Amino acid sequence: MSEQNSSLSDFVKAQRKTLKLTQVELSAKAGVGLRFIRELEQGKKTLRMDKVNEVLRLFDYVLGPVQGNTVESARTYKHEDWAED
Repeated sequence: MSEQNSSLSDFVKAQRKTLKLTQVELSAKAGVGLRFIRELEQGKKTLRMDKVNEVLRLFDYVLGPVQGNTVESARTYKHEDWAED
């Protein structure tokens, strides 16, 4: 598991627990399958970005490209900070 995916998985799991949601409840609210939530929280290396963002939007975040090529430059942004061109 990569450090970047681990950070994302830890973030999602922590947010879910903060909201006192089960994986089943989170999958239903996000409109994704339970298997996807499990894979996301386990740090699967390849995930569909659109589905990741469906989950993150529940926490008012989105995942997007950032300039740089290091793990340190990877960021998760609050949804309102994400601008679409």
